[in-house]
Amino acid sequence: MGGASGVERYELLRAQRPELFRNEPGGIEILSDPAALAAAGGVLYQDPYVMLVRDPVRFPDGREGTYIRSIGTTAEPGCVVLPLLGGEVVLIEHFRHATRSWHWELPRGFGTGGMTDQANAAKELDEEIGAAALELIPLGVLHPDTGVLGDRVLLYAARIDEVGALAGGEGIRSALTVPFAQAEAMVADGRITDAFTMAALLRARLAGLAG
Repeated sequence: MGGASGVERYELLRAQRPELFRNEPGGIEILSDPAALAAAGGVLYQDPYVMLVRDPVRFPDGREGTYIRSIGTTAEPGCVVLPLLGGEVVLIEHFRHATRSWHWELPRGFGTGGMTDQANAAKELDEEIGAAALELIPLGVLHPDTGVLGDRVLLYAARIDEVGALAGGEGIRSALTVPFAQAEAMVADGRITDAFTMAALLRARLAGLAG
């Protein structure tokens, strides 16, 4: 968007993705007053993956102020994929910059513009563990942090027949195939702390895919 100001980028975002600016009765109202928007700053930061937005708002008690949220750059939702190999769960050991730690988790990624949800899930599976999805099973929608993140993420299970090359360049150093119950035990004892992985395991169990 070139040298557009934060307010100009905000107005463009509002025009392109109005669902992000809907107001619900009794909720926190996003204001459209130009002066309030100018003071808030609109889009504060943007890169190819995320944008940081500061909205001018009116709270339910009548106070006016601002609220910051993070929104994916593309309208397409991200995805998390639970690989099932012979009925067992494939986990990856992934280094995450935000926590400066290694985490046991599932393949996942941002939404990719122009791709269907299923194609995006299959792409992430291929890119991160070199596996082809023989079957993709939708597990529903997740809002990973309703206080800060404006995006939704789609959960899937995927039946695969092998694990291929891992995406070492993305910080993935190993894969582990375990029975479903062992993956849940890793949640219980704290070896798995990634919320996306916990949610996908729960949804898979509720869908009858555990074992």
